[in-house]
Amino acid sequence: MKQLIYLDNAATTAARPEVVEAMLPYFSEKYGNPSSVYSLAQESKEAVDAARAAIAEALHAKPEEIYFTAGGSEADNWALVASAEAYEKKGRHIITTKIEHHAVLHTCQYLESRGFEVTYLDVDENGVVDLEELKQAIRPDTILISIMFANNEIGTIEPVEEIGKIAKAHGIPFHTDAVQAFGQVPIDVDALGIDMLSASGHKLNGPKGIGFLYIRRGIKIKSFIHGGAQERKRRAGTENVTGIVGFGKAVEIAVSTMEERTSYERRLRDHLIQRVLSEVPHSRLNGHPSDRLPANANFCFRFIEGESLLMMLDMKGICGSSGSACTSGSLDPSHVLLAIGLPHEIAHGSLRLTLNESNTMEEMDYVVDSIKEIVAQLREMSPLYADFVKKNK
Repeated sequence: MKQLIYLDNAATTAARPEVVEAMLPYFSEKYGNPSSVYSLAQESKEAVDAARAAIAEALHAKPEEIYFTAGGSEADNWALVASAEAYEKKGRHIITTKIEHHAVLHTCQYLESRGFEVTYLDVDENGVVDLEELKQAIRPDTILISIMFANNEIGTIEPVEEIGKIAKAHGIPFHTDAVQAFGQVPIDVDALGIDMLSASGHKLNGPKGIGFLYIRRGIKIKSFIHGGAQERKRRAGTENVTGIVGFGKAVEIAVSTMEERTSYERRLRDHLIQRVLSEVPHSRLNGHPSDRLPANANFCFRFIEGESLLMMLDMKGICGSSGSACTSGSLDPSHVLLAIGLPHEIAHGSLRLTLNESNTMEEMDYVVDSIKEIVAQLREMSPLYADFVKKNK
């Protein structure tokens, strides 16, 4: 099997042909600035409005609650920084978790440098937030709870509805980073009590460089980027019309195919997980065994380095990752794996495989066979594994 097997869809996805086709006219034919008044510009404005409506419908939100951004990281930054500034007269305390994406964690660290206090909640061995610990962390000066919908590395889906109820009971705005979950699981912002939500186009077969922040009507946060009156005076800058059109089309497809697509992805994922755990000694699955994203499988293999495994898989035409794409190149083990209690030496041997509906069962079998072969080769070169074998004879 010589073709490319792409299993890093949590890092980015290929834009669907229908998405590219929908975008093309807005590069050179319908290129008007949607803020202008003439008919060419109005074509762009109508396209932006249509995409906004499609995204709002996917969330059971109102179109005027969707604000386009340059991606998920900007949306996370906006939600946290603008909330801190808007509510600092009430308090300067924020609650998040230790397993958030760095777009949230680094923003929290920035806010700490400005005098805000941040509580970083622990998670259990599956990556799930303790709701009692969340309740105990709430203080009179707590102004924001930001907890991700689903983890980008281990795929665990958090108890978002319960978190939303706790936040609402205490009158605290609740933001969730749903970059990995949007388009993969149903999301109803009203039913789940979500006040702000971040998402990104390139995670669901849309274009890169486009995202949005959902802001519930009544949440009093201001602009994050200044300079113009776009996005109802909340996000300056000429709208990325082509990106917005592509994002809207990708959302329409993701929603219409979600049930059948994710059911297929789960079958592939479960087959992959079952074979790895049963056929590769000293392997473990990271993340919740059932409450996880349908396309996510994250493993640790003792006595090997994940980077070596990735390079050897690449030689076999298999694309995977050892964690978040945003920390690629770091020598440190994943902060998520450390947070769920794994020691450094095991966390270093991680592999994240995130598939999609274009993958096949044949490919899953080839991947498992390749992992078995490569792990065995790497362990043959590992003095740690040699010591382990001697001690357990």
